[in-house]
Amino acid sequence: MPISDHDLRYRLANELHARPFPFLTTPCRAVFLAVKRPDDAASRDRAADLAHLTDLLDRHGAAHPQPGATHFSGEIGKHSIKWESHTEFVTYTVFLSGLGQRPFDPTDFDIFPDDWLQAAPGVRMTSAMIQVERRISDEDVAAKVSDWFVPESLAVSDVLDGEVVIAGDFRIDSAGHSRFAAFVGEQTGERRVGRVVQRLCEIETYKTMSMLGFARVRELAPQMSVIDAELSELMVQMTSGDDPSEATLGGLLRVSAELESLSAQSAFRFGATGAYEALVSQRVEVLREERFGGRQTFAEFMMRRFDPAMRTVKSSERRLEAMADRAIRAGDLLRTRVEVERSAQNQKLLESMDKRADMQLRLQETVEGLSVVAISYYAVSLAGYLLYPLAELVGLSKGLLQAAVTLPVVVLVWLAIRRIRARME
Repeated sequence: MPISDHDLRYRLANELHARPFPFLTTPCRAVFLAVKRPDDAASRDRAADLAHLTDLLDRHGAAHPQPGATHFSGEIGKHSIKWESHTEFVTYTVFLSGLGQRPFDPTDFDIFPDDWLQAAPGVRMTSAMIQVERRISDEDVAAKVSDWFVPESLAVSDVLDGEVVIAGDFRIDSAGHSRFAAFVGEQTGERRVGRVVQRLCEIETYKTMSMLGFARVRELAPQMSVIDAELSELMVQMTSGDDPSEATLGGLLRVSAELESLSAQSAFRFGATGAYEALVSQRVEVLREERFGGRQTFAEFMMRRFDPAMRTVKSSERRLEAMADRAIRAGDLLRTRVEVERSAQNQKLLESMDKRADMQLRLQETVEGLSVVAISYYAVSLAGYLLYPLAELVGLSKGLLQAAVTLPVVVLVWLAIRRIRARME
């Protein structure tokens, strides 16, 4: 077509098809491993993850993934592997054909050499073993799940319109792995089997990653309680007004800074926990579960064991936000109170300045009156010296002459000072 494609058109379209479900022939097994860097996993060097995968492939003489790849599927010896790089972790799933000498044989994990595991760029978040067998009868399924799993936490469900029975107890066995089983009907296709196994791996992974938020909340709880008590005490101080407002405001600002720091440190984990929780719920929902043999379903297990932990995370997140908002509101109120107090102080200061100015004005008027007398005294003296020669001509004594000029001189001096004052104002 005579039109240019967007640079990312094909890449974005292919991304929707980049992670297909595996095709699995029953019976088979799967071993699953999720690795995460302990800290700052989202900003990790993904090249190290790819190099670790390449090392495993080299041990089996397998082909390498493309540079910068975020997913890979291929063959390693007699088995097939599926590798995916996620935001915080990477997953390895190896599919083994047939059944082992015993269910959930720990030797199946020998596909991952010990020295290779020790060199992993992270730690194990979870690992799982999945047993896929033919569904012979409901009695056979019930007997096997009772033998393989812990009854107290066992979840069993008929899924995908009754074609598959899945089971798991979400516990870690003595070898350090979680266990899941899938019993597949004869008419179930290979793609559907692969989809069930993939869903089980995803449920286990996202459940584990979600619980990191719960662990973070348990770490924050004591610190939040201390800050909450301190914030309440500051509110009492602000209400009683016994302590200086500036000191209380400083305490509120410090508490607000602590809360903002906690929020910033926990924002990513809270957001990730919410996303992982949604993925767990979605993965369980698409299985379309039905009860099997009166056992609890995966959804019921999550409702009883997983959902309360997630509600605790959400409650703590809301509590942290509410505390931060309360500290901000209290700080705003106290700042308003401080501003009102300062305005009152400024008003008193202005009133005292007005009084002082009035006193200065009165003093100035007094000084002006005295200055009229002083200037008039010197002016009368000067006028007397000027008029003394005329005293004999008019027949007046010097005293009478000086008395005669005193009043006019005082009036003239007073008028002159008023004129000067009027010009200055």
